[in-house]
Amino acid sequence: MLLFKKKFFEAIASGAKRQTVRAWPRRRMRAGQLEFIPGLGRVRVTAVERVRPENLTDEDARLDGFDSREALIEELRGLYGERLATVPCFRIRFSYPADG
Repeated sequence: MLLFKKKFFEAIASGAKRQTVRAWPRRRMRAGQLEFIPGLGRVRVTAVERVRPENLTDEDARLDGFDSREALIEELRGLYGERLATVPCFRIRFSYPADG
């Protein structure tokens, strides 16, 4: 299951958001998996890669529904705080709907 704040639902449904970055102690999913977003339905995970926050790019920000890399990093810091520097991060790309 992938949880998102409701503020991201419209961007996911429109296809503007096709990626998320998560700070997890270990990889929790793999490409090809079907996952569920409560309130939206199923997505298909298309890629999962470990990434350092400092290596995120403007392209990552665009795929994640943000205007800039700085806006993406700010959101991640708000979500994860100090953990962002100590816990591995994963770039998760997905397609919605799952069969789309």
